Amino acid sequence: MPLTPPNPADVMVIRKVNSFVTTLSVPFWRFGRIKNGGRGTLVRLASGGVAVFSPVALTPDVKKTVSALGELKYITAPDFEHHIFLGEWHKAYPNAKIIGVEGLPEKREKQKNESVPFATIFKKSELGKTKIDPDFDREFDYEYVPSHPNKELVFCHKPSRTLLVADYFSNLPATEQFSKTNESPTTGVSTRWFISVTSTQGNAIGQKRLLWYGLSSSDRPAFNASAARINGWDFDTIVPCHGDVIESGGKGVFQKVFEWHLEAAKKEAKNA
Repeated sequence: MPLTPPNPADVMVIRKVNSFVTTLSVPFWRFGRIKNGGRGTLVRLASGGVAVFSPVALTPDVKKTVSALGELKYITAPDFEHHIFLGEWHKAYPNAKIIGVEGLPEKREKQKNESVPFATIFKKSELGKTKIDPDFDREFDYEYVPSHPNKELVFCHKPSRTLLVADYFSNLPATEQFSKTNESPTTGVSTRWFISVTSTQGNAIGQKRLLWYGLSSSDRPAFNASAARINGWDFDTIVPCHGDVIESGGKGVFQKVFEWHLEAAKKEAKNA
């Protein structure tokens, strides 16, 4: 099974989540087997510009959607993995600023991906100091989480109170992302197991364990501190790259999934 669909125009769901945010949802198979889903997100800015996060295939309908929203100003690869379509988008929108994380330009060069000019690279050595530009910074809070294995950039669009995440956490199953295919998003042994560790339902214990024992293990105090800063933002909707959009009540879901990290951050701050 390919990672991405060979016919993205036929299976993509383009949906307006709110007056600022439009999602581009597609099937995606992690490791070619797990039905994980993929999603690009367009955000319309007050300046009249448009930002895309985790860009997916640039189909004719996507181009029409971008054109209707405004001029594309920013193309963001929010982690080490969500960069496959950067070259395609840069070719179509050469004046847009490309945002990424440390190590990604080198990774793309090694993989012989298309050369793209990164305008902003987030680095651990400059944590908390990197800015993008005034238009972007007026509308977004953002946190670089180098302690995550994929080096995550997490964004909050303040006017719409929308949190945007790549692999920081998920909300499987990928119901919307597989809705235009003939496949159930929940079938397959590997997929069912992955749903168990990436669901936000119930007590979300599987995902809490994955985050605590796995994804944050390289530097848990730094991961905890990032979670606490993100928890301080004002958001209600969460748009993940993998799994369904959390339309409302997103802050409560975030606090449940990151409960152990938020509690640890409080203790660490108290003992500092």
